Amino acid sequence: MRRDREQPARPEQQGDAMRFASAVSEARDAGAATAAVIDAVRIGLDALEPDLAFLFCSDAHAGAYERIACELREAMPSALLVGCSARSVIGAGREIEDRPGLSLTAARLPGVTLSPMRLAGDGFPRGTSSWQEHFEIDAEPPPSFVVLADPFSCDAEALVRQLDVDFADSTLVGGLASGADRPGGNALFLGERIHEEGMVGVALQGDVCLDTVVAQGCRPIGHPLFVTRARGNLLLEVDGRPPIEIVQGLFEAATPRDRALMQASLFLGVEMRPELARYGRGDFLIRNLIGADERTGAFAIGASLYEGQVVQFHLRDAETSAEDLDARLARYRTSHLGGAAPAGALIFSCLGRGVHLYGVADHDSDAFRRHVGPVPLGGFFCNGEIGPVERHSFLHGYTSAFGLFRPRPRVS
Repeated sequence: MRRDREQPARPEQQGDAMRFASAVSEARDAGAATAAVIDAVRIGLDALEPDLAFLFCSDAHAGAYERIACELREAMPSALLVGCSARSVIGAGREIEDRPGLSLTAARLPGVTLSPMRLAGDGFPRGTSSWQEHFEIDAEPPPSFVVLADPFSCDAEALVRQLDVDFADSTLVGGLASGADRPGGNALFLGERIHEEGMVGVALQGDVCLDTVVAQGCRPIGHPLFVTRARGNLLLEVDGRPPIEIVQGLFEAATPRDRALMQASLFLGVEMRPELARYGRGDFLIRNLIGADERTGAFAIGASLYEGQVVQFHLRDAETSAEDLDARLARYRTSHLGGAAPAGALIFSCLGRGVHLYGVADHDSDAFRRHVGPVPLGGFFCNGEIGPVERHSFLHGYTSAFGLFRPRPRVS
């Protein structure tokens, strides 16, 4: 397996342990912001040299991306730099939205091998068709992946689907850069290079586990339905009826509050586990309704559909989203925190969350701290979030996807 040539393996020191530190700066001056996060991370790591650094820059610093990356590499020469541009960033458990922000999360990872990954354009080069073949990454022990992609040039959904096939026992988190509203405007950081398109990422192997918490933040309404006619992403019939008739019936039976939500926050949940006999909250992959044909009663959905598939309409609001996040973080605390606690974490949150949804700042970061504890947390607000649900990885929307890093449990 290849290792980044700029990251020579260093001897493990006595008492060396996995450590993370996260920092954020709101300084408008890029130089001041960079210096501030470097200093804070050094303090958090007790001046130990990091092996990996995640950088998320708000678009307010677009003219200084090269300078920021250069100064970080000079300050942390042993660290592999991975990151991207964003509209809003998260660092040290704070969410800096719609204003200048620079987030740096650095990690010391003894016993961990890092393999940088880069794909240009929208997929694998001619002659290769899999992650294993292109990147020469071993499947054992199962690697953990962090992936960042440009939404304008990269078919992230197809790449995530392929990675899920190639590394069925691996865990993947990440997000789509949100620092630009046009092709070529985003920055993807990897090592000494900055790219404007494609995908970058890192595979981690060795003494590391990546746990995930993915909160989609929706609740089902009505009951599950069978797709009885579909074509591509067009939902033509459910249970033998035009879907618009189903929605009209749901609207007539809904409370005034839900009727208001159905005007702007109605989604379709698509089954993820066909073997289920009963479906409940959390059993569906949430997808957008992107159009309706009043003449035929059909809906266009942000996913391909097939006949016989189970779907259910869902609603999303601040209360539902907060409840879902609390429930999933509480479940993680119950099921995982009896062993090794996470040393650090990343969060990939939708641009539609944050203060725009909840009306308060730092909502998801505060919930994470409340349930998991004072774990260093960094990340950004994405144009799409990547994370697993029911052991399969997906590209999501309106989601918060957490990746929590901890040492691999010792086998006695």
